[in-house]
Amino acid sequence: MMKAITRAYLRAGSQTVANSLKPAAVVSTQTQRNAHTDLQVPDFSAYRRESVKTPNRKDDSAESRKAFSYMVVGAGAVASAYAAKGLVTTFVSSMSASADVLALAKIEVKLGDIPEGKSVTFKWRGKPLFIRHRTPSEIEAERSVAVSTLRDPQSDDQRVTKPEWLVVIGVCTHLGCVPIANAGDFGGYYCPCHGSHYDASGRIRKGPAPLNLEVPEHVFADEGTLIVG
Repeated sequence: MMKAITRAYLRAGSQTVANSLKPAAVVSTQTQRNAHTDLQVPDFSAYRRESVKTPNRKDDSAESRKAFSYMVVGAGAVASAYAAKGLVTTFVSSMSASADVLALAKIEVKLGDIPEGKSVTFKWRGKPLFIRHRTPSEIEAERSVAVSTLRDPQSDDQRVTKPEWLVVIGVCTHLGCVPIANAGDFGGYYCPCHGSHYDASGRIRKGPAPLNLEVPEHVFADEGTLIVG
C-alpha cells in the first residue's frame, strides 16, 4: 500500500516540474533582450581614416599631423600678440601725462601785465615758470659776460628769443628747489636751499648747481602775447 502511494506521488511531482520549465532557447533569448545585448551598434568604419582604424597603431606620418600643429602654433601666436598688445597699451597709458597736465601743455601769457624789471611766476605743467621783463641795463650786463668763465657755457643770445624777455623754468638744477627771483649775488635768481646763484639770464654763476635754468619752448604770437609749450 505504501509503495503504491509513494509511486503515485513521485509521478505527480515529476509531471509538475516538467510542466513548469521553459525551453532553454526561449530563456536565453529573453535574457538577452532584458540585458539589451541584442542591439546592433552602428559601424562608422567607412568614415574613419586608415591611420586611426587600428587602436594600437602608431601614427608615424608627420604629414597627417601637420595641419593640427600649424593650427596650435598659429592660435598661440595670435593669443601672445594680443596679450603683448594689451600689456604695452596698459604700460604706455600709465606712463602718459594725466588729463590735468595735458590741459596745461600750453599757456598763453599777456606780456602787458608784467612791468619792466619784474619777474612773474606762472604754473606750467606742474612746474613754476619764471617770465622776466628785463631792463636795458640787465640786457647789457648779461651780454657782456665772458662765456668761457661760465660753468655751463651759454651766451645770453642763445637763451632768449627777444632780449627784453627771459623765459625759464623755476627749478634749481641742483636738487629741484624753487629759486627766489630778483635775488642773489648776480641779481637774477637765488636758491636758498643750497646757495645756488643765477644771473638775469638764468645761468648758474655760483653754488652747487651744475646747469643753467632750463629754457622751455616758447614763441611770441604777437607783441603782447607769449605762448609757452
